[in-house]
Amino acid sequence: MRVLVTGGSGFLGKAIVKKLVELNYEVSYISRHKAKGLDDLDVKWFEGSIENLEIVEDSLKDQNAVIHTAAKAGYWGSRQSYYQTNVVGTQNIINACVKHKVNKLVFTSSPSIVFNGNDLKGVDESIEIPNKHLCYYSETKSIAERLVLTANGNKNLATVSIRPHLIYGPGDNHLLPRVIKSAKAGKLKIVGDGLNKVDVIYIDNAVEAHVKALKVLELNHVMAGRAYFVADDEPVILWEWLNHILNEMDIKPISKRISKSTAYNIGAVIEFFYKLFNMSGEPPMTRFVAESLATNHYFNCDNAKNDWDYKTIVGPKNSLSKTISSLTR
Repeated sequence: MRVLVTGGSGFLGKAIVKKLVELNYEVSYISRHKAKGLDDLDVKWFEGSIENLEIVEDSLKDQNAVIHTAAKAGYWGSRQSYYQTNVVGTQNIINACVKHKVNKLVFTSSPSIVFNGNDLKGVDESIEIPNKHLCYYSETKSIAERLVLTANGNKNLATVSIRPHLIYGPGDNHLLPRVIKSAKAGKLKIVGDGLNKVDVIYIDNAVEAHVKALKVLELNHVMAGRAYFVADDEPVILWEWLNHILNEMDIKPISKRISKSTAYNIGAVIEFFYKLFNMSGEPPMTRFVAESLATNHYFNCDNAKNDWDYKTIVGPKNSLSKTISSLTR
């Protein structure tokens, strides 16, 4: 099978490329920059952005399937920048799939699309997506997911949306490295009571979910046209989990606290000044970040397990050990 991976230079995309090559798929990837660590593999690189329809169409000629991981992530920036990559880029992928008769589209979505600032405790895919989102990332990923699922059945295209939450592990250059950097500088505070549980997913488990979905996806399969939460087997207590990692790395744990309401109000003020003065970079706190750090958000993954036999392949003890080892190199 010939498979294109969008965002192949990113954390998840690159790991998927490596796994597909290992499984003897014929693999190509599209990204703005050539991925480090793939030079020794038999893969083809298409240079460019998914916002460019011409490049997308060229990359999808003669492909059988696409795993679409490319996205503008983060929680700060103009709506236009998020919309262009996450919505226009996704529509380009869909249009090219239909034009070139690509049979399968596996889309990387995000559980953040259902987050409205309140606790999410063991919710499944029946939870409604809110009309109002807390950041442009979740808003545009929500629109993109709807486009993907609506495209199911268009000219024999089968689609599915995978919603992994907080991917971590070796190769991560953003989530945990940023936490560690801030912790070393003494800039982190526990937001809220420090007892909130969240789902996380180890990189190998996230890759397994996407590859398994690719294998199973067919128009006549129950998964076609649906979205699925995927995560490690048990949620973690966020601040306890982070402090365990810091402790294993001989970094002073996070102990200072700030209430959710105070963090939220500080975030609102910071957002105001960032917008007023058109400041660059990501703010140290926003309303979305405050609510994300203080609330429970873990999900029921039974539908993925029952519909297409999703299973984790690396347990929490081993995944943490491998992650900490990679961070201390």
